[in-house]
Amino acid sequence: MKSCPSRRDILRVGSAAALGLTLPRLLRADSGKPKSSADHCILLFLNGGPSHHDMWDLKPAAPAEIRGEFKPIPSSVPGLQVGEHLPRMAKLMHHATLVRSMHHGVNNAHAAAVYCGMTGHDRGELGGGAKPDDHPAIGSVTGMLRPPAGNVVPYVSMPFITQEGAGGPPQPGFFGGWLGKPRDPLFVTRNPNAPDFALPELSLSADVDPGRFDARKQMATKLGTSASANPDRTLADMDGFRAKAYDLLTAQTTREAFRLDKEPPKVRDAYGRNVYGQSVLLCRRLIEAGTRVTCVSWAPDANATWDTHGNNFGKLKNELLPQLDAAYSSLVTDLIDRGLFERTLVVVMGEFGRTPKINANAGRDHWNFCYSLMLAGGGVKGGFVYGASDKIGARPNANPTTPADVIATIYQALGIPPDTELRDRLDRPYLVVPWGQPLGEVMA
Repeated sequence: MKSCPSRRDILRVGSAAALGLTLPRLLRADSGKPKSSADHCILLFLNGGPSHHDMWDLKPAAPAEIRGEFKPIPSSVPGLQVGEHLPRMAKLMHHATLVRSMHHGVNNAHAAAVYCGMTGHDRGELGGGAKPDDHPAIGSVTGMLRPPAGNVVPYVSMPFITQEGAGGPPQPGFFGGWLGKPRDPLFVTRNPNAPDFALPELSLSADVDPGRFDARKQMATKLGTSASANPDRTLADMDGFRAKAYDLLTAQTTREAFRLDKEPPKVRDAYGRNVYGQSVLLCRRLIEAGTRVTCVSWAPDANATWDTHGNNFGKLKNELLPQLDAAYSSLVTDLIDRGLFERTLVVVMGEFGRTPKINANAGRDHWNFCYSLMLAGGGVKGGFVYGASDKIGARPNANPTTPADVIATIYQALGIPPDTELRDRLDRPYLVVPWGQPLGEVMA
């Protein structure tokens, strides 16, 4: 005897129907959905473009103006070397896959490349901020099609809403896009390394007791306009915002996840006592609580961190690589120790790499023609290298791979077929990643 649909199933169908994913289509998608290898995804987005030459794909035999100052060191995988300033990461390479043949045809402007890297889609422009008709972020799609089991925030992004240059508009690729603003992430823009870190927005004010709050919720539900029944996008978004606000204020598990003060000082120290290290620790706590997708955008603006046009080696050696090394290695170790690694996909990437040739300012410039990224956990092979670059790291030399392929791989791991069709509120059909091919060879 078949069981009745749960309340969550009913809500999921209603939410999907608002975007043109009808019940029959939803059921067909479920019936053909591949078995997921991951329940969660943690995305460490090295915003600005990390230098693959100095991290994951060193060229020690190349001329000095290409190979740079850093030396390769052995990793836990025989024959696989990484940069000398990633010693802790090197010891964990048997848990990860390196992709050394990334490339895309998008221009080298940050916003356009970030959008491509984060969604697998190309807006075909020089730049510009987030737009309401953008394709949705990984967390937005995953939160809708694979909502958390409990009353937990599905998608969280931190510690900045990264700007396209200081004072510029928010970068695209992190938002709900045509799924609607209620599918935007919960943006955490307070510094989790601050002694007084807290999110008061997640708590009821002192003058509102739970009984009054429930009464308000019931009245708002009666008076509110259903997103699935009303074609007006503004009203539908308002209804979505209301539901999201109520969910946040009743999400005890999420509130507890933000209590970084409950972590032992030794653990917090291991991740790094800085805004990024503590953000990565917060990612672990959130997915442990049930959040599907967490994202760390590693820059307040596109030019602030990994965009090393000048002093590339000093900035990497003294700041960026030690912080990444501590945060990533602590995260992976923690996930393994807590039994979460096998079902959590960790992705470390940027929007492009850096030029093979060092410029006159001891820096490297934007380079979208070849770069590297790293995947770990969530069904990914350990100790594996996919693709290769040429002898100076300028072009892919084997298995050229695009951002759409990587995004398709992430969705596939999360149990979402990349060719899943969704429809916006104008009933226009969109495929999640229409031209991406999952990288089957990187999956265990």
